[in-house]
Amino acid sequence: MSDSPSQPSMSEKKTAVSDSALEPVESVLEGQGEQHGTTQRGLKSRHAQMIALGGTIGTGLFVGIGQALHMGGPLFVLIAYICITLLLYGVATATGEMSSYLPVPGSSVAYYGNRFFSRSLGFTLGWVYWYIFSITVPAEITATYIVYGEAEFWFASIKVFGIIGLLMLSVVLFFGGGPSHQPLWFSNWSDPGPVKEYIVSGNSGRLVAFLATITFSVYAFAFAPELLVVTGGEMDSPRRNIPTATRRYFYRLITFYILGALAVGIIVNSENPSLLSGGKGAGASPWAIGIRDAGIRGLDSVVNVVIVLSAWSAGNSYLYLASRALYSMALAGNAPRVFTRCTKSGVPYYATAASASLSLLAYLNVASTGATVFNWFVNLINTGAYQSWICCCVVYLRYRKAADAQGVADAPFRSRLQPYSSIVSICGFGLLLVVNGFKVFLDGQWDTSSFLTSYIGVAIFFALYFGHKFTVGRGDAWVRDPMDVDLVSGLDEVLAQETPAPPRTKWHQKWRVLFE
Repeated sequence: MSDSPSQPSMSEKKTAVSDSALEPVESVLEGQGEQHGTTQRGLKSRHAQMIALGGTIGTGLFVGIGQALHMGGPLFVLIAYICITLLLYGVATATGEMSSYLPVPGSSVAYYGNRFFSRSLGFTLGWVYWYIFSITVPAEITATYIVYGEAEFWFASIKVFGIIGLLMLSVVLFFGGGPSHQPLWFSNWSDPGPVKEYIVSGNSGRLVAFLATITFSVYAFAFAPELLVVTGGEMDSPRRNIPTATRRYFYRLITFYILGALAVGIIVNSENPSLLSGGKGAGASPWAIGIRDAGIRGLDSVVNVVIVLSAWSAGNSYLYLASRALYSMALAGNAPRVFTRCTKSGVPYYATAASASLSLLAYLNVASTGATVFNWFVNLINTGAYQSWICCCVVYLRYRKAADAQGVADAPFRSRLQPYSSIVSICGFGLLLVVNGFKVFLDGQWDTSSFLTSYIGVAIFFALYFGHKFTVGRGDAWVRDPMDVDLVSGLDEVLAQETPAPPRTKWHQKWRVLFE
């Protein structure tokens, strides 16, 4: 959108924004660095991109994909991964546009919900994010975010190379390079077939299989776009680096997830009983099952190591998200002020400790089988992911409307498919949210635990939203007026910290697409 001579300057717009819009933004940031310290911009672009990738390449891609394969067959798994990837394009570009425009310290989707939509939505998203992120956190606590960023870069790099190695191995087995020298081709697609029936028979059974496959597969993708938003507040030159990270994130989804789904369907038969055996370590991974079935000895132990690193790395990312969600809420006044306290190096230590404490929920494995507890967490996390992605797009649409109304012409990133891709994502993830626990409504399939873990997140969301709206936020508008949305506070500081891009060689530019 081009500037008009009659439009006010950004400084004039700042004074025109209403006090009600500015209050939750400026008041919470003023003096923060002097009193308790604040998070620092110590994350490089490579850290942020690998953190986002580390949060996605976890047990969902290494282990959970096997259960999805057993439910629906190789074709349904491939279609499910393609559909989710396309829907996530709208979410990733929406969050990329917002966070690249205003990557202030403490930024999160909840922060943008508060700033661009309403205080009630920001409050609700903050607490929903915190409890969802926290229940996926492992016991390990990273000492500082600088060490975290560097460690996560290298651990995520190991996972990337691990996935690339498994994809290459799948190609070798496809053409008959295994010990038996028998090409696999698409034999596992022909017997028992590319798609399966699930729970019921006939076309209805195939529909149930597809719905079960796509709802279960979402777990592997959960919350990666949100990682890019949170790291934007601590990234070096975020207005330059976030657009690049957003584009490359989508390319990596295609490379690692869609090709990974295709590869698993080639090397493993969907009827293999080991997919549902609930085995430990590599024994539960379809990649290890395929390697074992091919007669390759010892390599499944390597896969086991990659899975352990994968789970630790993904949990690391969720701990980072949870602690920053709590820190962001405290800045906005939606959580106790003590959670704003940071070390001199920028670690919100109280927020990190509180978030890590919920990792004790992992001991639920002692009372129930690992597979059962895993499915509970999948249901909870999927519900949170659907709600998050819907809200990301809703908040983005309000941001886009405000930016257009106020004549913002210097946004560093704009997607050609927006705002239409956000609308498609809202509809798609809204439908998946409704059918997330559909299996319990089929004849003979009722399970109270599955029902609660599939839908209790929706009740929590609305309880938080309306509870805040009718108490603390009863005097607020339901949605901020586009002209009252604050698009300028903190922008000068962000612009002042931007640095020019370093010169890159031609070969370095090609190499960094996947690995920087």
